[in-house]
Amino acid sequence: MNKYELTVVVSANVEDEVRVNTVEQVKELVARFGGVISNVEDCGKKRLAYEIQHMKDGFYYFIKFDADAAAPAEIESRIRIMDNVIRFLIVKEEA
Repeated sequence: MNKYELTVVVSANVEDEVRVNTVEQVKELVARFGGVISNVEDCGKKRLAYEIQHMKDGFYYFIKFDADAAAPAEIESRIRIMDNVIRFLIVKEEA
């Protein structure tokens, strides 16, 4: 298994409950494709470097997980179509 870090930026224009549900959906996706989450870090609301879809702020989450090599591609394809996620990135951590 490889170690990965998933960064998710959730829209600041949604209710708190919707934001929490969006993060839960992302965590369920990781688990569905064989990932084992080791840490979820909520960094709160931060200013974006540039406007994305007329938004200037977003809520940042960092999710560390272990998974097989095929899992990140599957997770990315599902996150890409989520409405409230404005940006995401999965990177493999060095051993």
